[in-house]
Amino acid sequence: MTLELLYEAATLPAGQLPERLRERYGGDLGFDDECIYANFVETIDGTVAIPAVPGSNKLISGGSDADRFVMGLLRASADVVVIGAGTLRASPKSLWRPERVFPDAAADYAELRRTLGKTERPAVAVLTQSGALDPSLPLFEEGALVLASDQGAAALRGKLPAATEVIALGGEVTVDPGAAVDALRERGYRQICSEAGPAVFGALATAGLVDELFVTVSPFLAGGDRPGSRLSLGEGISLLPTQRLEGELASVRRDGGYLFLRYRLGGEAVDAGA
Repeated sequence: MTLELLYEAATLPAGQLPERLRERYGGDLGFDDECIYANFVETIDGTVAIPAVPGSNKLISGGSDADRFVMGLLRASADVVVIGAGTLRASPKSLWRPERVFPDAAADYAELRRTLGKTERPAVAVLTQSGALDPSLPLFEEGALVLASDQGAAALRGKLPAATEVIALGGEVTVDPGAAVDALRERGYRQICSEAGPAVFGALATAGLVDELFVTVSPFLAGGDRPGSRLSLGEGISLLPTQRLEGELASVRRDGGYLFLRYRLGGEAVDAGA
C-alpha cells in the first residue's frame, strides 16, 4: 500500500520519515517545532461520528488500511495524543499507540520516534469536565494524564492508578482548551496530536489553537434520520454565516476511493464579512 501524492505545498516543514514510511506515505511528513494537529475520518457527506454506534469511526473508515496507517503515522510523530472522555468511552480498551492501529509498520514507527529523539511511545492525555471515567481501563493502568476541571479533578481524587496523573486546570466545571494546551506545553509536549471528538476539536479550533487538520474522506454516505444522529466535524460550534475559519490546503493524497487531506489552520475564527 502506497498513497498516491496528488498535491503538496512547497512551504510545508521538512520531515525525517524513514525510507519505508516515506514510501508508504508517498513522500515526507514534517511539522513545525510546536504544532497541534487534529485527525479525523469522515464520510462524503461529512459524518465523523454516529453516537448510537460504539466505535463508529471504524464503520466510517470502512476498515481502510491506508487510514489506519496514517493514524499510526500521526501518533508516531507526536509527543502526546489528546482524547476526550467520550472518545475513551467509545474505545475503552485502546492505548492510543501507533503500533496498535497499524501493526505492519510497528518497527518503522519506532524508528521514526528514535530519529526524532522522542520517547518510546507518545503520552496520552484525556480531557474531562465531570471526571466520569472508569478507573479500571487499561490506559490508566499504563499511565496517562487526565486534564480536568476542578470539579472533575475532585471527583477523581484517589480513584485512578498511581501511573496516571490528574491535573486540575482551574475552571470549576468546564475545561478551558487554552489551559489544557498550556499544561501540556509545561510538561514539554511540543507536537500534540488531537484524536478527540468534534466538540473538543471545535473548542480548540475556534480558540485558534489547531495548527493543522488531517481529514480522511471515505467513499461512503452516512445519511441521517434525525437531528443529532450523525455528528459533523464542526459539531457544537457556530461559524457561518457570521464567522469563518479558513484552512489552507497543504496536501492531497489518495488510496483508491479514499482522499487524505491536510490543511493548515493556525488562526481564530474571523468575521465572515471581513
